[in-house]
Amino acid sequence: MARILVIEDNPINLELMSYLLRAWGHEVRQAPDGVAGLTAARRECPDLIVCDIQMPGLDGYDVARQLKTDPTLRGVPVVAVTALAMVGDRERALQAGFDGHIAKPIEPESFMAALAGFLDGPSGTPVAPQPDSPRILPQQAVPDNLRAPRAGLSILMVDDTEANLAFKVSLLEPAGYAVLTASGGQQALEIARARHVDAFLADVVMAQGDGFELLQAVRADPALRGKAFLFLTATARDDASRARGMALGADAYLIRPIEPQRLLAELRARLLP
Repeated sequence: MARILVIEDNPINLELMSYLLRAWGHEVRQAPDGVAGLTAARRECPDLIVCDIQMPGLDGYDVARQLKTDPTLRGVPVVAVTALAMVGDRERALQAGFDGHIAKPIEPESFMAALAGFLDGPSGTPVAPQPDSPRILPQQAVPDNLRAPRAGLSILMVDDTEANLAFKVSLLEPAGYAVLTASGGQQALEIARARHVDAFLADVVMAQGDGFELLQAVRADPALRGKAFLFLTATARDDASRARGMALGADAYLIRPIEPQRLLAELRARLLP
C-alpha cells in the first residue's frame, strides 16, 4: 500500500480518483488546490503525488516546480492528471518537473496501470477492488444540476469489469440514484424483470452476451421497452458500432473515458420528466 496525495480543484474528480485509489488498496490524502497541496506534501511525505494542472492560484506547473526544488520531496514522483492533452502539453508538463502525464477523463484500469509504474514493490501492483470497498464520494460533491431529477430513480449498470462497475457506483449513488449491477446481458434481464429499473447503462463488448443483444431484448420486452438505455463503451468506438446501437434503439452511445460531469448530465437528460 502506498500513500498517495491527490491535488485537484474539481470536487467530483478529486473524490472519484481518491475512491479509485482506495479501492486498489492505497492510502489517500487530498488537497483542493496547489497551495494546500504543497502544504500536504510537506506534512505527509507521500510516496506519489497526483496533481491537476489547471487550478486557480497556484497551478500544477508551479506545484511541480516547487516540489522538485524541495530537498525532502524532489525524489517523490509527481504525475499530472489533466485535461490538457494537446500536442506539446505532455512535454511542457515534463519540463515543469512532472514525472508523468495522464490525460483526463481517466479510465480506471489504465489509470491505475499508469500509476503503478511510479510505485515500487507490491504497492505498485494493482489489485481488484473488494466488493465492500467504501463508496466515499460525498453527496455535496455533486451539484444540483447533475443530480437525479427526482427521487427513487434506479439505474441498472451492465459491465463485466468489476473496477468499472465500482467506479460508476461511486459516482451515481451520491448523485441520488439507486444502483443495480450486472456482469452480463442475461443477468441484467433477470434483474430488470424482477426489480424496478428506470434506465440501463451498459457496456457493448462483454463476455456473457454483448450490449447489442441486451438492447434488442429490452426493446422486445413490453415491460421494459420504454426504459432509457445508454451505452458506455471503451472498445466499440467506431462509427458503425455507434450507428448500430442507435438503430437498435439506444438513447445515447457514449465513449469511455468520459468526464464524470458529462455522464451525469447525459443520464439526467434521459430521465427528466
